[in-house]
Amino acid sequence: MIIDFKNIVYLKQGNERQKLAYAAIAKYQVLEKLEDYNPLLTGTIPIEIDLPDSDLDIICHCKDHMRFGDFLEKKFGNETGFKLTTTVQNGIEATVATFIADDFEFEIFGQNVPTERQNAYRHMLIEHWLIQEKGNDFKQAVVELKSKGFKTEPAFAKLLGIKGDPYVELLKLEDNL
Repeated sequence: MIIDFKNIVYLKQGNERQKLAYAAIAKYQVLEKLEDYNPLLTGTIPIEIDLPDSDLDIICHCKDHMRFGDFLEKKFGNETGFKLTTTVQNGIEATVATFIADDFEFEIFGQNVPTERQNAYRHMLIEHWLIQEKGNDFKQAVVELKSKGFKTEPAFAKLLGIKGDPYVELLKLEDNL
């Protein structure tokens, strides 16, 4: 099944957790508020391999981290548990805001990389393709490993017999999409 992950409307027809995620994102107008940063929902909820405590990962393209951080604080700073950090991931500066709303932890992640080229989005597309290719038993095996403490990419790598850094090695499958 082909899903347009750039438009979260697919969540409205998804499983119960996806419907709740859609409602929370819409209620807090998260994507509308982030519109200038080309936001994309990524992670496990869109591809139905989430656990009960999985967060809503929203990636953004930000060129000015100071400005982006100020913007996030202004728009979401009053939300429960709001935290803002700037870090370096994969050699690239990243600004991350987290907060709780409607029983979901939101993680808004910004890098000076177009969202469609950020690893979170690329990994999600690859993982979705693998699930489509390998079927429901494979999908359930991923969820089972995740429930035992595996992060998503290492779970996929283990099931596929991929050696090395799973975050790097999974990206090598991108040409198969």
